[in-house]
Amino acid sequence: MKCMHCLVEFHDHKEEKFIGKDADNGWAIFKYDCPSCKRMNLYLVNGSLVVDGARNYFINDVFTTIAIRPFGSNRPPCPPEVPANIASDYKEACLVFPFSAKASAALSRRCLQNLLRDAARVKPNDLSKEIQEVIDSGKLPSQLSDSIDAIRNIGNFAAHPVKSKSTGEIVDVEPEEAEWNLDVLEALFDFYYVQPAKVVKKREALNAKLSEAGKPPMK
Repeated sequence: MKCMHCLVEFHDHKEEKFIGKDADNGWAIFKYDCPSCKRMNLYLVNGSLVVDGARNYFINDVFTTIAIRPFGSNRPPCPPEVPANIASDYKEACLVFPFSAKASAALSRRCLQNLLRDAARVKPNDLSKEIQEVIDSGKLPSQLSDSIDAIRNIGNFAAHPVKSKSTGEIVDVEPEEAEWNLDVLEALFDFYYVQPAKVVKKREALNAKLSEAGKPPMK
């Protein structure tokens, strides 16, 4: 698994602490200790129960899992290259995702619209048309173009055009659809902000070496 604190992959060893049972079946805390950063990853888990010969209860089939340390989702942190206002919406969309897919999708759509206006320089319009403008520009890799196009189907923009005009509106979505929004945002962050920043740093490093050698910088 991946540590939610430091994002380092490690071989998980689960410790389970049974809390109790209520109308929604069994509850437990799952604990995973990260050997890299020495922090605990804690999850509140709801599921069906089994009992062993010593009358100890354990979760069998898991229904829901909520990260409680660190609190929120297990999404990767927003890259530092992303502008603060866009990063803020992304972080909040990740934070509310375990509790409300609808709220997460609304925040991620607003995040996407701000990203397209900032990085792709689309003309302000409703989100569906802004997505189409980016696709028509031909500047995105084909897989990203297909991914961003799929967002228009989340919330059924085609059947309900008003939803494309209000990116912050709470509309019905499945958790998988809300998670798709976040996946696409991460890919767009890398394309529009992270990779260009890496190119700039490499160019600056090369120009510094050229300068030391008495040669002109790259154009």
